[in-house]
Amino acid sequence: MEMQTRIKNYWEGEASRYSEGIWREMNSFKKQAWAGLIQRYRPAGNPLKVLDIGTGPGFFAMLTAEMGHKVTATDCTQNMLLEAQNNLEQLGLRAEYVLMDSHALSFADDSFDLILCRNLTWTLRDPQTAYREWHRVLKPKGRLLVFDANWNLRLNDPEWQARYLADMAEAERRGIHRRGHVDPAEGERIAKDLFLSSRLRPHWDAGALIDAGFKEIFINMDISDLVRDEDDKVLYRSTPMFLAGGEK
Repeated sequence: MEMQTRIKNYWEGEASRYSEGIWREMNSFKKQAWAGLIQRYRPAGNPLKVLDIGTGPGFFAMLTAEMGHKVTATDCTQNMLLEAQNNLEQLGLRAEYVLMDSHALSFADDSFDLILCRNLTWTLRDPQTAYREWHRVLKPKGRLLVFDANWNLRLNDPEWQARYLADMAEAERRGIHRRGHVDPAEGERIAKDLFLSSRLRPHWDAGALIDAGFKEIFINMDISDLVRDEDDKVLYRSTPMFLAGGEK
């Protein structure tokens, strides 16, 4: 089966579980923590035209729509978009929802002020192509904010795997349980072959953003203290969340 089809099928099955997760975030300190990061790095102007790529169940779409911005949310899976729409409607918020491959956007050049994504780029089959495409649809002075982690470098690097196993052992010792996936075996099979599962990030992203044409690059190697609770800091100690961003 072609890789993009496998990725799409896998995430269709994860939609409801991830939706539960974002409501836990919306009802915790994480809502304001993430909103604060977006406010800190977003371009000037109000309201902004925001593109939330790989919206999943709509967490960033919820945050930015609540801020008063005009939001377009895309995902490659219909189930995720349905969850996002339902979640925004529960808060009385609106967005445009578009089923779309993030490598090939149907939007015109210079369409958006701000592009956001979280925990998406590691899933991309060709992230360099995606970065060029995202640069294309940004307006001049527009910004891209990518939040992610080295989630699967461990699958191709024994040293990172050892760190991961140590994290899991410490979590078990403390009675902290990691929320599972619907089909973890298929998830690991897909992840092992993805481009970014063998690249150290955000080091790779810095060069890729420059190659995509961004004039200003900003990197924060570890934002974990801002957006993770104490259990997450144990579970994901060896995979800190980073920010890789750029201005067109």
